[in-house]
Amino acid sequence: MDEAVPILLVIIVIPMWIIFHYVTKWKTMKGLTAEDEESFNDLRRASDRLEDRLRSMERILDNEVPDWRSRHDT
Repeated sequence: MDEAVPILLVIIVIPMWIIFHYVTKWKTMKGLTAEDEESFNDLRRASDRLEDRLRSMERILDNEVPDWRSRHDT
């Protein structure tokens, strides 16, 4: 009987405690923080600027080298 208590602790109690601990942590971390939202918005703005630059470069290439797309599309 003395050996059963540590075995029950290791097999049942400790894993359950770990699971409940992390479930509680995950529930409290739902959603984005204000800092996360600001970072996301910064990345989105940077992405929009890069997309605009790419479109500008494609327009320039279309005007100066009309068949560039057919030579480089795979």
